[in-house]
Amino acid sequence: MENLKLHHVGIVVPNIQESLGELAKYLKFETIGLPTLIGSQRVNVCFLKMGQVYLELIESTEQNSPVSNFLSSKGGGFHHLCFEVKNIHREVEEFEKKGARVIVKPVKGFEDRLIAFVLLSMKNTKCNLIELAEEK
Repeated sequence: MENLKLHHVGIVVPNIQESLGELAKYLKFETIGLPTLIGSQRVNVCFLKMGQVYLELIESTEQNSPVSNFLSSKGGGFHHLCFEVKNIHREVEEFEKKGARVIVKPVKGFEDRLIAFVLLSMKNTKCNLIELAEEK
């Protein structure tokens, strides 16, 4: 695997606007992006820049979106880590060779980048969902 650069931490929320108001009480952001629809994932996302890394707030736009079960079962919260990669197809293949399960093959995502989601086979952890995003 090539150098993976952390791009963002994905957090599922019931409502982006309400969550922005709550987070702003506690955290200071360099920039706050506009909520954007990611049609392939049936979610709205909003990026909050904090230094070199972003927080991504994710809200479902449909009851059957990839995050709707996560929201209803866990109430939202930490969802995934996203890493930028130079060649998403090569990185997805490398993750698969090491035992990860691809749950979303490369598809157009935020900022019109190709994204993919892989589930790591790690025991005793809830931090095993990784998003890969091809560099711009």
